Amino acid sequence: MTAKKKKKMINEFYKMKEKGEKVVWITSYDYPTAQFAQEAGVDMILVGDSLGMCVYGYKGTVPVTMDQCIVHSEAVRRAAPDVFVIGDMPFLSYQISCEEAVRNAGRFLKEADCDAIKLEGGTRVVPQIRAILDAGIVVCGHIGLTPQSSGQLGGHKAQGRTLDSAKVLIDDALALHEAGIQLLLLEAVPPEVGKFITELLPIPVYGIGAGMHTDGQLLIISDLIGQFQAFTPKFVKKYANVAEVVTDAIRAYGEDVRAETFPAEEHCYRMIEGEYPKFMEMAKQYKKPN
Repeated sequence: MTAKKKKKMINEFYKMKEKGEKVVWITSYDYPTAQFAQEAGVDMILVGDSLGMCVYGYKGTVPVTMDQCIVHSEAVRRAAPDVFVIGDMPFLSYQISCEEAVRNAGRFLKEADCDAIKLEGGTRVVPQIRAILDAGIVVCGHIGLTPQSSGQLGGHKAQGRTLDSAKVLIDDALALHEAGIQLLLLEAVPPEVGKFITELLPIPVYGIGAGMHTDGQLLIISDLIGQFQAFTPKFVKKYANVAEVVTDAIRAYGEDVRAETFPAEEHCYRMIEGEYPKFMEMAKQYKKPN
């Protein structure tokens, strides 16, 4: 077991940016993986709406509900009390109105004890961001490839690959910073754009598929450990192949059951000494039903 580490808070992430120290950030959706993440010493956990695909098997993130996000955030917080946890605002939890945005953002803090929330979008969500900030909640912005609005982007495609697209990202980043966000996530953008925005803004800027020059990196746990099999984004590095290990284990279990080699003697309970003869005598009174 590693030594217990004190949970980092928002001011420490700013100090890490100043010192050039990278933040390690992953998603987690359940108690076991959040335990592993805390033990491994990650700095932050995102309870992402990517749980729609990685946990529930949806085609995308749009069907995910607030109640689902809260339940998973509660589990993650119980498992990782010493990690900075960010709750991800799902589709239509903040777009409808500023009042709805504040109410739903507040649920992450009141019900799941999250430290911050994340939401997607640039200039068009500035009013909601300001309202959430006014309620005293830490906000992480998210621009670039924004899965909730991927239909408007023409699918899950990298952003900022042209001059005009890069300018939109920079303008969005500046607008979000002016609105008051404390953290920013860039997804699926060229390293040059990621580097420029990271150096332009005084706040911590993190990347998922945004190159090595951001202030830290985020990966989805299901991609990182090779659990999610539907597709693998270009920016993912798999550090394990859990799907293969688990499938092989289940297959071996099935073979043992069919061959009657499991359960073996060491897997069985025995009656207390002297009780078995009494049991056999008692059993004589029972007849097989027709």
